[in-house]
Order: sequence, then structure tokens, then C-alpha cells
Amino acid sequence: MLTERQLLILEAIIRDYTNEGQPIGSKRLEQQLPIHASSATIRNEMAALEKLGLIAKEHSSSGRIPSERGYRYYVDHIMKPAKIDRGAVQNIRQSFGNEFQKVDEIIATSARILSDLTQYTAISLKPESADIRLEGFRMVPIGDRQVMVILVTSDGTVESQMYNLPAGIHGDELESVIRVINDKVVGLSLNQVVAKLHECLPLITKYLHKPDGFMDAFGSILDKAVKKQVYVSGKTNLLSFAHWEDPEQIKALYSLIDQSANLGMLLENRDGDVSVKLGSELSDALLSHYSLVSAAYDDGNNGQGIIAILGPTNMPYSKVIGLLDAFRDELTQRIFDYYQHLN
Repeated sequence: MLTERQLLILEAIIRDYTNEGQPIGSKRLEQQLPIHASSATIRNEMAALEKLGLIAKEHSSSGRIPSERGYRYYVDHIMKPAKIDRGAVQNIRQSFGNEFQKVDEIIATSARILSDLTQYTAISLKPESADIRLEGFRMVPIGDRQVMVILVTSDGTVESQMYNLPAGIHGDELESVIRVINDKVVGLSLNQVVAKLHECLPLITKYLHKPDGFMDAFGSILDKAVKKQVYVSGKTNLLSFAHWEDPEQIKALYSLIDQSANLGMLLENRDGDVSVKLGSELSDALLSHYSLVSAAYDDGNNGQGIIAILGPTNMPYSKVIGLLDAFRDELTQRIFDYYQHLN
């Protein structure tokens, strides 16, 4: 349990680091804290917070920055969502406009508006999309060492792509791969398929020897299926907050965000509350310096969808969570009005 002074210091460090992105020192905090404390006392408290793993020293600077653990403590115990003023709500309503021919347009528009408002990456998952599962898988020989890989989802979507078999692969090996996918992967939600497929890679390699082509074809088909459920806007915004200069790392990050299946699998918010996942809590190490804030929305007709913002770990959580909470209310109303109009 932190003391009142430690809570105020941690909150001030996070607030200032969010605004400026620079380590925060004791002299600056001495001028800001609402209670009297000398610079020496603040340094002692900062040392205690550092020992608890809530803040960290960066390079040779005497200042401190929040750690992931510090952000988690802040989000769980200190932060209060900002109240969105009437003008901001009106701005959201005007951004949506009035005319939509189908509900997909509303979901896609919601991602665009969220990205424009925050300058982060926004993700919108259609209602009931989290429940859509991989229902069928086949590989049909076409001839000349080509097969057609076919995926069927529980909402009736069928996607396919040609795949060139590696040399030396025969019917028995092909059937073995089909059995592995049907036994281990079919039946899972689309958001779980990618991770499970990689778990099965040793088994698939046993039969295909060089499975890269198959994995690429499967991933491409899955992405086409997921794109019909997931809408993403502001993908390149993530690159603005990349922490590496290595071109290969940046290339890998862009590849990650360019696949809707990868982003869709991040969304698992089922409890209806606003959820915050930080760095290591996300499913990919490339996102270790990012956070995902998500909220479920109910359209009153087809079930529950999810909207989310993916941005840097030092995002202004109070503002973002307050905005997302107000935004989902407006999105819910828009979808409800759409179905009311249809009826």
C-alpha cells in the first residue's frame, strides 16, 4: 500500500512523462505537488517507488520514468476516467454523419473516427465477431503440385487460395496435415486460430518439411476472413511510437499491423467494462511498448462487439478511457437506430 505522498508522486511522474516523454526529477515535482515536501524527501520517496518497481531510472539522467508495473498500478488504483464534455460528444455525433446503407459502414466509420480523434490505431470488431469460429478446413488437389486451401467460418464465409506443394509431398502427408488442422484448430474462434496454428507448427513441419508456403497461404486466407469482421484505421500511427531504429524490427511491426487477423486476436474484452492491456500483457513481443484500451458495446440486436485503441504505453489513459466510454455509447446508439430504421 502506497502512502498519500507516494501516490501523488507516482501520479505526477506519469502525468508529466505522458505530456513530455522525458524523465521527471525531484526538483520539478517539488514545485508541482499539492503538499509540501522537500526535494530530498521526494528523492527518498522516488527511491522507494523504484524499489517497488513502479518507476525506473533511464540512462544517466537523475529523473525517473514510469515502469509497466507503475502504469498498471496507476490504471488500477489511481486513475479516474476523464469526463467528456458536451462539445466533444457533439463532435463525435457529427463525425458519424447520418446515412449508412449497412451496419458494416458504421463499424468501419467508428474505427476511422477513433483514430482521427486520438492519432492512435483504432480497431472495431463487429457484433458477434468474437464468437465466429473456424468451422471447416480442406486442401483440394488441383493438379501440377497445386492444391486449393479452403477455410469455412461459422457465419458461412468461405475463403480459398492456391498453394504450391513442396517437392516430395504426397497424398498421405497432405491428409496428415488436414487431420492436424481439423483436430487442433477447427472449432476455435478466429481470434485464437493464429496462436494455435503456430503451436501446431512442429507437427505440420513433420509432414510438409518446409511449411512456410502453407503457413503464408493459411494466414492470407484467414486474414481475408477476419477482414470481414475487423476494421482497422490508422495502422501506420503505431510506427510513430516505435522504440527501435532497426529496419527489420520496424518491418516486422508493420507486417504485424498489416494483418487484420493479428490485430483481431488482441481483442478479447467480454466483460463489458473498459479494459487496459499493457506491453507484456499483449500477445506479441513487438507490442511491448504499446497498450491496448478496449471496450465492449452492445447493439441490442446481434450481440456484442468491441472497439479498441492501440497506442504507446505512455498514452493519456484518463482521457483515452473517458473518450472510449463516451464513444461506445454513441456507437451503440447508431447501430440501434440503424436496426430500428430497418424494422
